[in-house]
Amino acid sequence: MHKTHWTRTLAAAALTLASVAAQAQAWPAKPVKLVVSYPPGGTLDAVARIIATPLSQRLGQPVVVDNRAGAGGAIGGELVAKSAPDGYTVLLDASNHAQNPALRSKMPFDTLRDLAPVSLLVKVPNVLVVNPATSIKTVQDLVAQAKAKPGEINFASSGNGSAQHLAAEQFSAMAGVRMTHVAYKGGGPALTDVMAGQVPVFFGSLASSLAYIQGGKLRAVAVTGKARAAVLPQLPTVAEAGLPGYEVYEWNAVFVPAGTPAAVTERLSKELAAVLQEPEVRKRLEATGAEVIGSTPAELDAFRRAELAKWSKLAKDNKIQLD
Repeated sequence: MHKTHWTRTLAAAALTLASVAAQAQAWPAKPVKLVVSYPPGGTLDAVARIIATPLSQRLGQPVVVDNRAGAGGAIGGELVAKSAPDGYTVLLDASNHAQNPALRSKMPFDTLRDLAPVSLLVKVPNVLVVNPATSIKTVQDLVAQAKAKPGEINFASSGNGSAQHLAAEQFSAMAGVRMTHVAYKGGGPALTDVMAGQVPVFFGSLASSLAYIQGGKLRAVAVTGKARAAVLPQLPTVAEAGLPGYEVYEWNAVFVPAGTPAAVTERLSKELAAVLQEPEVRKRLEATGAEVIGSTPAELDAFRRAELAKWSKLAKDNKIQLD
C-alpha cells in the first residue's frame, strides 16, 4: 500500500511537471498584452513602442500595447496583478512600482506578493535643471541658496508622489535644506513653467528635458544617476558635485502576475534581454538618456526591494503620504 501510494504520488508529480513544461514550451500560443501603466506619449509608452515589435518577432505572436494609466501606475498594476497567471497579460511599469507602496497606506494589491519580476529594462537618471536666468549654476549654489532662504526656493514636479517630487525630496533630505514643492499635472506643464521662470528648480526626466537643455531653454546642473549620462558627459552627477551617495533613477521594468510558470517568466526575461541587445533598439533607448539593463528576474526582485526600502524610509522620515 505504502509503495503504491508513493508510486502514484511520483507519477502525479511527473505529470504536473510535464504539464508545466508543455505550457511553457507552447507559450505564447496567442497575442500577449503589454499593459503600460502610464498614458500614451510619455517615456514609458515610448519604451513600450520601441520593444513591442522586436519582441513580437522573437515570440512569434503579436505584442499588443495597452495603456492603462492612472493613480501613479496603480491602475495598470492592479489590472495585471489580478489577471490570470498565464503569461498573456504582462506589465510594463515605472519607478512608482516601488514608490506607491511607500507613499500610499492603501493599495488595491500587494506589489511584492501579487506581481512577479521579469526584467529591469532601463534606468534613466533625472537631471537637475533650472531656469537660465537664475544664479544657480552648481549643486553647491542650490544648497547655499536653499539654506540661506529656508522654504523660499520652489521646485516643480509632475505631481505629488511622482519620481521628480521624490528626487527633490531626497536631495533636500541629504543636503539638509527645505524647499517648497509645486506639483503640476504632468512633466510637460512643469517644464513649461520652469522655462518661463515661474518655478526655478526641477528634477526632470532626462528624456523629456534633453532637447530643452540642448536648445538653451534650461540650464542643466547635475544628473542624479551613479555615473555621468552618456548624452551629457560634461555634466557632473549630484554625488560628485557635493552630495556623496545621492543616486536616483526613473526606471522601467516588466512584471507578470504572481504564479506565472517560472519557465514562461524565464523565457520572457531572456527574450527581452535579447531585444535590448539589438543595435537599433539600444540606439533608440540610449538616445533618451537611458542606461539599458536587461536583468534576470532575481536581479529585478532585489532591485525593487532595495528601491521600496529607500522610498519607504524617505516617506517615513519626511512624513510624505498620498492618502
